[in-house]
Amino acid sequence: MRIKNFFIPIVALFVSATALADSQATLLSPQEEAKLGQRFLASISAHYEFVDYPYIVQYINDLGTYIGRQVEVPYFPLEFYVIKDSTINAFAAPAGHVFFFSGLIIIMDNVDEFASVLAHELGHVSARHLAAKIERSQKISLATMAGILAGILIGGEAAGALITGSMAAGIQAELGYSRDDERHADQLGLKYTYLSGFDPEGMVTTLQKMQRESWYGGQGIPSYLLTHPGAAERMANIEAMSRGHKMTPEPDETKKLRLRFPIFHTMVVALCDDKEAATRVFKKILQIDPKSSMAHYGLALILQREGNIHEALSHFSAALRENPGSIPILFSMGKAYQTIGEYQKSVSILKKARKLSPKDTNILYLLALSFQNLEQYGQASKIYEKLAFLPAVDDRVYYNLGLVYGRQGKLARAHYYLGIYFTKLRSREKALFHFEKAKELAQSDPALRQRIDKALMGLKPL
Repeated sequence: MRIKNFFIPIVALFVSATALADSQATLLSPQEEAKLGQRFLASISAHYEFVDYPYIVQYINDLGTYIGRQVEVPYFPLEFYVIKDSTINAFAAPAGHVFFFSGLIIIMDNVDEFASVLAHELGHVSARHLAAKIERSQKISLATMAGILAGILIGGEAAGALITGSMAAGIQAELGYSRDDERHADQLGLKYTYLSGFDPEGMVTTLQKMQRESWYGGQGIPSYLLTHPGAAERMANIEAMSRGHKMTPEPDETKKLRLRFPIFHTMVVALCDDKEAATRVFKKILQIDPKSSMAHYGLALILQREGNIHEALSHFSAALRENPGSIPILFSMGKAYQTIGEYQKSVSILKKARKLSPKDTNILYLLALSFQNLEQYGQASKIYEKLAFLPAVDDRVYYNLGLVYGRQGKLARAHYYLGIYFTKLRSREKALFHFEKAKELAQSDPALRQRIDKALMGLKPL
């Protein structure tokens, strides 16, 4: 597990250095950095588990996009991720990719802490610190690069010795720049926090917690791998800078994000923390406040993780009584009913959620799936069709459209959507089979034939 603490600065340096195609000491262009960002994302994805629970992903991106409006020159679209890992850290990767470890989110108490750290990371993105570091990384030798690559590819405890031996000189030489970058990001982050209506004191309290957790300066992390200035120095600098700012009236969007933070935090604790530790936290809250909606919801999510659905439903119901308009609770409860095959109850719950949030794609998908399981294929296909025209549609929507149209005997449409599904999977032969079959069956439907022909034209050899 300790090796994970080494990994982030190593990968950041690795992807920066490997982007060098020649010896020109120029700042990386935004286009080059965008390509670098994709490579970085692929590297992180191979080593860590991203949290994909929809309302966790939605909240961090809503908060990040909102604060990101303050960035002076938006070079890249911003993307935010939660990594399921107890490490207490966050970092900005090339091209606007920002990552939070769940361990850091768990120790936070309010949205101001979360927003302040997120704004700090956006300071790195805005200043393009990694792009600038690439220019300075040309001094890194091939031997050092080989050590980085070996450490990443081998992984595990064996990589620790390789990384320590081959990386020490290279990273130590770069340390001064990194400390300057962190101070600059603190300045920008403070500005973005204020302009977004959050309290930058949250950065100070977060640093105090990180200091208590012994994140700075010890416990297995060599000093030359530390990229942040000392916590005491940063807290003093942030407090000094804060004196020159005045808090403005809190915007409505800030108020909404503040109200949503407790349930976001509850989901992260319940789904990412150690189950026994999280259970103790929520049970302790219930001893003080037996009606706590968040504690009941947290316990329900943990029980759902364990497969104890009936007991989870009891806590979901208790949470919903205190917070009847909560979309995440309604979603979780609808999903729980689906898991045990009680699809009619799932439909009932999800219809309530749909009235409260008609455009919520997570609710719509679950509702369509419940109708599908109830063999109400007409209802299901209407919702899936709506989802198919929304951005960032889940590939499973096309697959399920193929199934429900097949059940209704609408075989041309069934094959058409299965063709789209296999196109998304880059399975050309299967996609071609379904499109050709759809075209054969769609003789009396000119509009569908036109869509099929367009799909066939776009089906290039892979």
